[in-house]
Parts: sequence; C-alpha cells; structure tokens
Amino acid sequence: MSDAVPWRASALTLFPDMFPGPLGHSLAGRALARRVWTLDAVDMRAFARDRHRSVDDTPFGGGAGMVLRPDIVDAALSGQDDGRPVVCLTPRGVPFTQAHAAAFAAAPGLVLVCGRYEGIDQRVIDARAMQEISVGDYVLSGGEVAALVVLDAVVRLLPGVMGAAASAEEESFAEGLLEYPHYTRPADWQGRTVPDVLLSGHHEAVRAWRRAQAERITSERRPDLWARRACQPPAPAGCHAAGAAVTRSDERIKR
Repeated sequence: MSDAVPWRASALTLFPDMFPGPLGHSLAGRALARRVWTLDAVDMRAFARDRHRSVDDTPFGGGAGMVLRPDIVDAALSGQDDGRPVVCLTPRGVPFTQAHAAAFAAAPGLVLVCGRYEGIDQRVIDARAMQEISVGDYVLSGGEVAALVVLDAVVRLLPGVMGAAASAEEESFAEGLLEYPHYTRPADWQGRTVPDVLLSGHHEAVRAWRRAQAERITSERRPDLWARRACQPPAPAGCHAAGAAVTRSDERIKR
C-alpha cells in the first residue's frame, strides 16, 4: 500500500447506497481498493432535525416539487471544510468537461452535493461557493448518477489508476478532439475490412490517419468543439492546438 495521501471524494446524498456503484469495479474499483482514492457517502438525512427526518420543503413563490433546505445541506457540509472544491450537480450548471476533470484530479479531492426534487436552496449554494456543474442537457432523477459520471472521469486521471499515461492523453477531448475509430481482429469481418493504413506498420502514416479521422469526426459531430479549436493560436512545433482550458489542464497532468 502506498504512503501517499489518497485523493478524497465525498458525496452528499439522500441515497448513500448508490455509492460506489459502478465505481467499485474495473479501474476505479481497483484504485479504490488500493486507496489511491477514497469515497465517503454522506447521508444528508442524518442532519435532519425533526422526527420525520425532513430534508426538504415547498418552494417560496409556489410551484411543483420540493427544495432541499439550506440548513440541512450546510450542516452536511460542515465536516467537509478541508479546501476541496465543492460541486453542486444541477442541470442548470456549466457543462462538465475534460478540463474540469483534470482540474479536480489535481486538487486534494472533491465534494459532490447531489440534488434531488426541484434542487437545492440557492442560498447555501452561494454561501458555500459551490461550482454548479451539469453533465448534459437532460434531466435526471437526482444528482447521484451525475456524481458517478464526474467521479469516473476524474479518478481515471489520478496517478497510478490507468496502466499507461498515453491512454489518458490520447482519448477523446485530451486535445480538444473526439477520438478516432478503433479496429481489432479479425481484419475482415462480414466483408468489412480494416483500413489498410492500420495494417501497414508505418507509424507516422497511422498517426496522420488517426489525426485526420479525429478532426473529421469532431467537425461533423461537435461543431462547438471544432469552432473552439479554430479560435486558438497556432500550436508550437511538435504540439497540436487544443481548446485553451483543455490544453492547460493536460499540461498540468504531464508536469
């Protein structure tokens, strides 16, 4: 077991049994068992003050649903004041990106507040300077699944989690591009063959093909990412241009 201080994650939730969930398996699970990182699921209902263990109430101004109370969320956060970033998972947050994942991986850990119902009282979000983050333009039943997504993206960037550093650096978004297609055996499957260049043994030609494919797929499927790349200055010799936030984060990892 390593003497290094593990990266510490805390999930504030009404459903602690949802953790670690899929993060208990594969790369993240093995790293969790080796204490490369730790995960605490904090039951916010434990901080309720009445016999019904109430954690929510009706919204001021009317409307459907219930809102998590600020005093309950604040009390649950009281044991998490150790300098880690605090994230509120919400569909109105800024989109979660690989740059966020890299920044969180460089921090000592992360506190994730999982919303439910209509969300969390804005006053505690502001008072605790939470970062409001969304994992996509859709609505989930709660923040737990979103928290698992964020943790999976972050944990795989921690030192010692992935088998090869190049694997993390070459994947989708590491250079602001979507990933190129992959092929394996058999070389001919139901009449569909592998591109000849991948069988050629010419490494530079393979790299050029993969680069061209990544650029084509990104321009077709994610014009937002492609437009962001077009706004960047030319890359230095030996480097590829990327979105500014992503580039800075990746350089932090390499250092």
